[in-house]
Amino acid sequence: MTDRCSNTLLVLVGATGVGKTDLSIRLAQHYSCPIINADSRQIYRELPIGTAAPTEQEQACATHYFVGNKSITDSYNAGQYERDVLTLLDSLWSKHSVVIMTGGSMLYVDAVCYGLDAIPEVPTVIREQVNQQYEQYGLEWLQAQVQQLDPLYWQNADQANPQRLKHCLEVTLVAKRPYSSFRQMGVMGERDKQLTHRNFRIVKVGLERPREELYQRINTRVEQMLDLGLEEEARTVYPHKHLNSLQTVGYRELFAYFDGQTSREEAIRLIKQNSRHYAKRQLTWLRADTTIHWLDANMDYDKALDIIDGWLHADGLLQQNS
Repeated sequence: MTDRCSNTLLVLVGATGVGKTDLSIRLAQHYSCPIINADSRQIYRELPIGTAAPTEQEQACATHYFVGNKSITDSYNAGQYERDVLTLLDSLWSKHSVVIMTGGSMLYVDAVCYGLDAIPEVPTVIREQVNQQYEQYGLEWLQAQVQQLDPLYWQNADQANPQRLKHCLEVTLVAKRPYSSFRQMGVMGERDKQLTHRNFRIVKVGLERPREELYQRINTRVEQMLDLGLEEEARTVYPHKHLNSLQTVGYRELFAYFDGQTSREEAIRLIKQNSRHYAKRQLTWLRADTTIHWLDANMDYDKALDIIDGWLHADGLLQQNS
């Protein structure tokens, strides 16, 4: 087995819009290493604009994995991602002593860093019962059920995403324990972080900005997405709007506009608002992880690099690239 300390996974996290992509590319160039994407929506090739996936030009600056490698019709989850990333890392360590993983899907990040408990299979009868009740009583009923049965998950969930809420409720009913209890890390920081052995060292760096600055960046990015063709992209995937892969900010709001349920102006306002709410939930999750080293995103790059180098070489554990 590879010496755990000879290889390091540098995990760069932070709220949406904070600047992870830019820094990860500069770090990848500095360490001559690849980047593993940990955004659960950027893996879908049909959604490059609305997920702010790395552009072709950005991907040309550093090797990226798990960007546009799946279709929205593919079924994929954090457990599969964990297995795929660990397999990839086994092949990358022969060439790199540092690999960067970055993204805002914290369940995906935690799956790689700490593993996931085996989530039970949901019987068809339970799935049908939950879906029938949802169809009868609506989103507010579903939200109330999840909030009551799994308040920990509710605190950090995408509370307007019925697919994820239904999945949480289904697993909770089958397992007779909260869905959140199957996570070994994340907001449940009190759980044993060493339950799953990894044969590599993990160093987490979190990017942060003042909240008002972050929110302004999010608003500006939404406008940029629209200029790049977000509405046209959403219309292209609109026939598949029922898919779980499309139950996400940016698409839900535009689908409601396409369905005549709201105006275009209101849809844009909601995209910005829901993106800010998502960033807030990400920060709540991240703040519970005491293993993260926090870094000011406005810091001069050379100074930031010196600090990150210090964390990577702490105790002399990191070997230089060969």
